[in-house]
Amino acid sequence: MESTVPGQSMTNIIQLEHIHKVYHTGEVDVHAVRDVSLNIGKGEFVAIMGSSGSGKSTMMNIVGCLDRPTEGRYLLDGVDVSHLHRDELATIRNQKIGFVFQGFNLLSRTSAIENIELPMLYNRQAITARQQRDRATQALQMVGLGERGDHHPNQLSGGQQQRVAIARALANQPALILADEPTGNLDTQTSIEIMGVFQKLNESGITIVMVTHELDIASYTRRNIIMRDGRVVSDQPVANRSFAEAELVKLRAAQKAVQLAP
Repeated sequence: MESTVPGQSMTNIIQLEHIHKVYHTGEVDVHAVRDVSLNIGKGEFVAIMGSSGSGKSTMMNIVGCLDRPTEGRYLLDGVDVSHLHRDELATIRNQKIGFVFQGFNLLSRTSAIENIELPMLYNRQAITARQQRDRATQALQMVGLGERGDHHPNQLSGGQQQRVAIARALANQPALILADEPTGNLDTQTSIEIMGVFQKLNESGITIVMVTHELDIASYTRRNIIMRDGRVVSDQPVANRSFAEAELVKLRAAQKAVQLAP
Protein backbone atom coordinates (compact mmCIF):
# COMPACT_ATOMS: atom_id res chain seq x y z
CA MET A 1 0.00 0.00 0.00
CA GLU A 2 1.39 3.41 -0.97
CA SER A 3 0.50 6.63 0.77
CA THR A 4 -1.14 9.21 -1.43
CA VAL A 5 -0.18 12.84 -1.41
CA PRO A 6 -2.95 15.45 -1.38
CA GLY A 7 -2.33 18.99 -2.53
CA GLN A 8 0.64 20.74 -1.05
CA SER A 9 -0.02 22.16 2.40
CA MET A 10 2.20 24.36 4.53
CA THR A 11 1.20 22.17 7.49
CA ASN A 12 3.35 19.41 5.98
CA ILE A 13 6.95 19.52 7.10
CA ILE A 14 7.83 16.53 4.88
CA GLN A 15 6.31 16.02 1.45
CA LEU A 16 7.64 13.17 -0.67
CA GLU A 17 6.35 12.78 -4.21
CA HIS A 18 7.14 9.60 -6.17
CA ILE A 19 10.58 9.18 -4.64
CA HIS A 20 12.95 6.62 -6.16
CA LYS A 21 16.52 5.83 -5.14
CA VAL A 22 18.68 3.60 -7.32
CA TYR A 23 22.25 2.62 -6.47
CA HIS A 24 24.50 1.49 -9.30
CA THR A 25 26.79 -1.34 -8.19
CA GLY A 26 28.86 -2.52 -11.12
CA GLU A 27 26.38 -3.77 -13.70
CA VAL A 28 23.60 -4.18 -11.12
CA ASP A 29 21.02 -1.51 -10.25
CA VAL A 30 19.75 -1.71 -6.67
CA HIS A 31 16.33 -0.11 -6.23
CA ALA A 32 16.46 0.90 -2.57
CA VAL A 33 13.33 3.09 -2.64
CA ARG A 34 10.52 2.60 -5.15
CA ASP A 35 7.93 5.29 -5.87
CA VAL A 36 7.30 6.44 -2.29
CA SER A 37 4.84 9.29 -1.77
CA LEU A 38 3.84 10.46 1.69
CA ASN A 39 3.32 13.48 3.89
CA ILE A 40 4.37 14.06 7.48
CA GLY A 41 2.72 17.02 9.15
CA LYS A 42 4.18 19.47 11.62
CA GLY A 43 3.95 18.13 15.15
CA GLU A 44 3.73 14.45 14.19
CA PHE A 45 5.71 11.64 15.86
CA VAL A 46 6.36 8.94 13.27
CA ALA A 47 8.22 5.63 13.28
CA ILE A 48 9.61 4.24 10.02
CA MET A 49 9.98 0.49 10.30
CA GLY A 50 11.09 -2.46 8.22
CA SER A 51 13.51 -5.34 8.09
CA SER A 52 17.07 -5.09 6.78
CA GLY A 53 16.96 -4.13 3.11
CA SER A 54 13.46 -2.66 3.34
CA GLY A 55 14.63 0.82 2.36
CA LYS A 56 14.01 2.53 5.71
CA SER A 57 17.62 3.66 6.16
CA THR A 58 17.75 5.03 2.62
CA MET A 59 14.49 6.86 3.30
CA MET A 60 15.98 8.35 6.45
CA ASN A 61 19.04 9.51 4.49
CA ILE A 62 16.83 11.22 1.92
CA VAL A 63 14.55 12.81 4.53
CA GLY A 64 17.65 13.95 6.44
CA CYS A 65 19.18 15.55 3.32
CA LEU A 66 22.14 13.18 3.61
CA ASP A 67 21.35 11.80 0.15
CA ARG A 68 19.33 12.89 -2.88
CA PRO A 69 16.61 10.88 -4.62
CA THR A 70 17.27 9.52 -8.09
CA GLU A 71 13.77 10.57 -9.10
CA GLY A 72 10.92 12.43 -7.46
CA ARG A 73 10.45 15.57 -5.42
CA TYR A 74 11.09 16.21 -1.72
CA LEU A 75 9.82 19.34 -0.01
CA LEU A 76 11.18 19.99 3.49
CA ASP A 77 9.26 22.66 5.37
CA GLY A 78 8.03 24.01 2.03
CA VAL A 79 11.47 24.05 0.35
CA ASP A 80 12.22 21.74 -2.60
CA VAL A 81 15.50 20.08 -1.61
CA SER A 82 15.40 17.28 -4.19
CA HIS A 83 18.27 18.47 -6.33
CA LEU A 84 20.23 20.85 -4.14
CA HIS A 85 24.02 20.70 -4.24
CA ARG A 86 26.02 19.19 -1.38
CA ASP A 87 26.82 22.54 0.29
CA GLU A 88 23.19 23.63 0.03
CA LEU A 89 22.05 20.36 1.62
CA ALA A 90 24.56 20.87 4.44
CA THR A 91 23.08 24.30 5.14
CA ILE A 92 19.54 22.88 5.15
CA ARG A 93 20.60 20.11 7.53
CA ASN A 94 22.18 22.56 9.92
CA GLN A 95 19.23 24.95 9.93
CA LYS A 96 16.22 22.64 9.79
CA ILE A 97 17.16 19.16 11.07
CA GLY A 98 18.42 17.80 14.37
CA PHE A 99 19.91 14.29 14.34
CA VAL A 100 19.95 11.68 17.11
CA PHE A 101 21.96 8.50 16.51
CA GLN A 102 22.19 5.09 18.13
CA GLY A 103 25.81 5.66 19.17
CA PHE A 104 25.34 9.12 20.82
CA ASN A 105 28.39 10.53 18.93
CA LEU A 106 29.47 12.85 21.75
CA LEU A 107 32.97 14.31 21.94
CA SER A 108 34.61 12.52 24.86
CA ARG A 109 36.86 15.39 26.02
CA THR A 110 34.08 17.95 25.87
CA SER A 111 31.46 18.72 28.52
CA ALA A 112 27.76 18.10 27.94
CA ILE A 113 27.03 21.79 27.50
CA GLU A 114 29.90 22.18 25.01
CA ASN A 115 28.70 19.14 23.04
CA ILE A 116 25.30 20.78 22.74
CA GLU A 117 26.83 24.07 21.59
CA LEU A 118 28.76 22.41 18.77
CA PRO A 119 26.04 22.58 16.03
CA MET A 120 25.59 26.29 16.72
CA LEU A 121 29.23 26.92 15.78
CA TYR A 122 28.32 26.00 12.19
CA ASN A 123 25.10 28.02 12.12
CA ARG A 124 25.33 30.83 9.58
CA GLN A 125 22.96 32.94 11.63
CA ALA A 126 24.71 35.37 13.95
CA ILE A 127 24.57 33.86 17.44
CA THR A 128 26.64 35.29 20.26
CA ALA A 129 28.52 33.06 22.69
CA ARG A 130 26.03 34.01 25.41
CA GLN A 131 23.09 33.05 23.17
CA GLN A 132 24.78 29.73 22.41
CA ARG A 133 25.22 29.00 26.11
CA ASP A 134 21.63 30.03 26.88
CA ARG A 135 20.24 27.81 24.12
CA ALA A 136 22.38 24.86 25.20
CA THR A 137 21.33 25.28 28.82
CA GLN A 138 17.67 25.44 27.85
CA ALA A 139 18.01 22.32 25.67
CA LEU A 140 19.69 20.44 28.51
CA GLN A 141 16.87 21.43 30.84
CA MET A 142 14.32 20.20 28.31
CA VAL A 143 15.78 16.69 28.50
CA GLY A 144 16.00 16.71 32.29
CA LEU A 145 19.76 17.16 32.72
CA GLY A 146 20.01 20.81 33.65
CA GLU A 147 22.43 20.05 36.49
CA ARG A 148 24.85 17.95 34.39
CA GLY A 149 26.14 20.57 31.96
CA ASP A 150 29.73 20.38 33.17
CA HIS A 151 29.88 16.57 33.08
CA HIS A 152 31.86 14.76 30.39
CA PRO A 153 30.43 11.72 28.56
CA ASN A 154 32.44 9.25 30.68
CA GLN A 155 30.73 10.71 33.75
CA LEU A 156 27.27 10.02 32.34
CA SER A 157 25.24 6.84 31.93
CA GLY A 158 24.18 5.65 28.48
CA GLY A 159 20.72 7.11 28.96
CA GLN A 160 22.15 10.44 30.08
CA GLN A 161 24.49 10.52 27.09
CA GLN A 162 21.52 9.98 24.78
CA ARG A 163 19.67 12.81 26.52
CA VAL A 164 22.65 15.07 25.82
CA ALA A 165 22.55 13.91 22.18
CA ILE A 166 18.86 14.82 22.01
CA ALA A 167 19.61 18.22 23.54
CA ARG A 168 22.33 18.73 20.92
CA ALA A 169 19.77 17.96 18.20
CA LEU A 170 17.58 20.74 19.63
CA ALA A 171 20.38 23.33 19.70
CA ASN A 172 19.61 25.07 16.41
CA GLN A 173 15.85 24.98 17.07
CA PRO A 174 15.22 22.72 14.06
CA ALA A 175 11.92 22.15 12.32
CA LEU A 176 12.46 18.38 12.49
CA ILE A 177 14.19 15.81 14.72
CA LEU A 178 15.40 12.61 13.02
CA ALA A 179 16.28 9.71 15.32
CA ASP A 180 18.03 6.62 13.95
CA GLU A 181 17.56 3.62 16.31
CA PRO A 182 17.99 5.95 19.33
CA THR A 183 17.38 3.18 21.89
CA GLY A 184 19.47 0.53 20.15
CA ASN A 185 22.30 0.67 22.73
CA LEU A 186 20.09 1.02 25.81
CA ASP A 187 18.46 -1.38 28.27
CA THR A 188 14.68 -1.65 28.60
CA GLN A 189 14.15 0.87 31.38
CA THR A 190 16.50 3.44 29.88
CA SER A 191 14.84 2.97 26.47
CA ILE A 192 11.46 3.77 28.00
CA GLU A 193 12.92 6.84 29.70
CA ILE A 194 14.33 8.08 26.38
CA MET A 195 10.99 7.50 24.67
CA GLY A 196 9.44 9.56 27.46
CA VAL A 197 11.79 12.43 26.55
CA PHE A 198 10.72 12.16 22.90
CA GLN A 199 7.04 12.06 23.87
CA LYS A 200 7.37 15.23 25.95
CA LEU A 201 9.23 17.00 23.15
CA ASN A 202 6.54 15.96 20.69
CA GLU A 203 3.82 17.19 23.04
CA SER A 204 5.56 20.57 22.99
CA GLY A 205 5.06 20.67 19.20
CA ILE A 206 8.35 19.25 17.90
CA THR A 207 8.12 16.98 14.85
CA ILE A 208 9.98 13.68 15.28
CA VAL A 209 10.69 10.95 12.72
CA MET A 210 12.33 7.81 14.08
CA VAL A 211 13.77 4.74 12.40
CA THR A 212 13.40 1.61 14.52
CA HIS A 213 13.03 -2.13 14.06
CA GLU A 214 11.52 -2.61 17.52
CA LEU A 215 7.72 -2.87 17.68
CA ASP A 216 7.60 -1.92 21.36
CA ILE A 217 9.59 1.27 20.70
CA ALA A 218 7.38 2.14 17.72
CA SER A 219 4.35 1.89 19.99
CA TYR A 220 5.42 5.11 21.74
CA THR A 221 5.02 7.12 18.53
CA ARG A 222 1.74 8.32 17.02
CA ARG A 223 2.07 6.82 13.51
CA ASN A 224 3.86 3.79 12.08
CA ILE A 225 5.09 3.60 8.49
CA ILE A 226 6.27 0.13 7.45
CA MET A 227 8.51 -0.41 4.43
CA ARG A 228 9.26 -3.56 2.46
CA ASP A 229 11.35 -3.90 -0.70
CA GLY A 230 11.67 -0.13 -0.98
CA ARG A 231 7.93 0.57 -0.81
CA VAL A 232 5.56 1.78 1.88
CA VAL A 233 3.30 -1.18 2.61
CA SER A 234 1.52 0.20 5.68
CA ASP A 235 0.92 3.70 7.05
CA GLN A 236 -1.31 3.71 10.11
CA PRO A 237 -1.88 5.67 13.32
CA VAL A 238 -0.85 3.81 16.48
CA ALA A 239 -4.05 2.31 17.86
CA ASN A 240 -2.73 1.14 21.25
CA ARG A 241 -0.16 3.78 22.06
CA SER A 242 2.25 3.27 24.96
CA PHE A 243 3.03 6.13 27.33
CA ALA A 244 6.44 6.13 28.93
CA GLU A 245 5.41 7.44 32.35
CA ALA A 246 2.81 4.68 32.80
CA GLU A 247 5.20 2.02 31.49
CA LEU A 248 7.92 3.11 33.93
CA VAL A 249 5.50 2.87 36.87
CA LYS A 250 4.61 -0.71 35.88
CA LEU A 251 8.25 -1.66 35.28
CA ARG A 252 9.43 -0.29 38.63
CA ALA A 253 6.56 -2.02 40.43
CA ALA A 254 7.54 -5.32 38.83
CA GLN A 255 11.19 -4.78 39.80
CA LYS A 256 10.21 -4.02 43.39
CA ALA A 257 8.05 -7.13 43.56
CA VAL A 258 10.99 -9.27 42.45
CA GLN A 259 13.24 -7.67 45.08
CA LEU A 260 10.68 -8.34 47.84
CA ALA A 261 10.00 -11.91 46.79
CA PRO A 262 11.34 -14.52 49.28
